[in-house]
Amino acid sequence: MPAFIRPATKDDEAVLSKVCLETSEAGKSGRDFHNYPSLPGEVYALPYVNISGCVWSFVLVDKPSEFSPPSEESVVGYTLGALDTRAFEEATAQSWWPPLVAKYTEPLSSPEPTETDRRYIKTVNNFPPASEAHIAFSPAHLHIDILESHQRKGWGRRLIGRAIRHLKGKGLKGVWLGMDPRNKSAATFYERLGFHAFEGAAEAVVGITFEEWEKKWGMDLDN
Repeated sequence: MPAFIRPATKDDEAVLSKVCLETSEAGKSGRDFHNYPSLPGEVYALPYVNISGCVWSFVLVDKPSEFSPPSEESVVGYTLGALDTRAFEEATAQSWWPPLVAKYTEPLSSPEPTETDRRYIKTVNNFPPASEAHIAFSPAHLHIDILESHQRKGWGRRLIGRAIRHLKGKGLKGVWLGMDPRNKSAATFYERLGFHAFEGAAEAVVGITFEEWEKKWGMDLDN
């Protein structure tokens, strides 16, 4: 099945949220862990197609055949993030988190939030800022999630390669990300790509400079 990468838009909200949910439990589906299944996407995906100026996003799109119409295409993964993490934190604090705080104000009883829901709601109410060590490494951060059907086929590397070319074009020199420490396969994936811990990095936070990426992979990683 052919697949390709394109910029994400606000119209992709539903599919971004779906992919985020389906990979939210250490790379596996989180559907059985939520009574409020929109929470993972609202926290970790949707801000990047709703905030202006300091964000970027790309989606991996699959379609049944080369000649399939757009109506038969499906988003099966994404990479998204911020050019300037501090600007992103400020923008989300002003316009993204307040409506969600109101939406998830306790007590919630219909339905009752699960333990996992409550963990996300806690994040909504107090989203943790990046540490100064992370910002010193790079002001840019990223997230990446791919449905299991398209994992281990080279698309993760291509998505990150697309993101790096975009970030390099904006004058940045590196990028970092945080991962679920339970997700050992993700840790192996990032290590294979060349991501590494850096001075002052929190647990499960890794980064890569674009010089390091280019030495390992080059910059020609289009579809």
